[in-house]
Amino acid sequence: MTTTRNCRCTTHVATVFTTMATALVVTAAPALAAATIDISRAGPTIVQVTYSCDNSDGVTSIQAMMGEPTADGPAAQGTQNAVTCDNTQHDASIPMTETPGQPPLESGQVQVRVALVDRNDTVVSGQAKLFAMQ
Repeated sequence: MTTTRNCRCTTHVATVFTTMATALVVTAAPALAAATIDISRAGPTIVQVTYSCDNSDGVTSIQAMMGEPTADGPAAQGTQNAVTCDNTQHDASIPMTETPGQPPLESGQVQVRVALVDRNDTVVSGQAKLFAMQ
């Protein structure tokens, strides 16, 4: 009867599994990164945001609207079609135009909503914040 050492085989298998696990984590990290958007500043004519998205998210625009928190509809809206989705943070400015039929923005609190939107007008990521208008 002979005895064979399995030590080398076990070490080799462990190394292969470790390498495979590392490769999965490294390749999955960009795919798992979520699209994000954050409102950094808002005024009556412009909303500034910081956003991040991946090309696979399908983002085609950033849309924004603002108005009184209890209003039936937005007092101003805007769209920015120049969007770069490369998994890094970018800044964007969205020019706002008054919505016909809605009262204009006045001083006081306003709610600002922004969203990264795909070609089907589906929100990929969004945010709402209250700002003090002056």
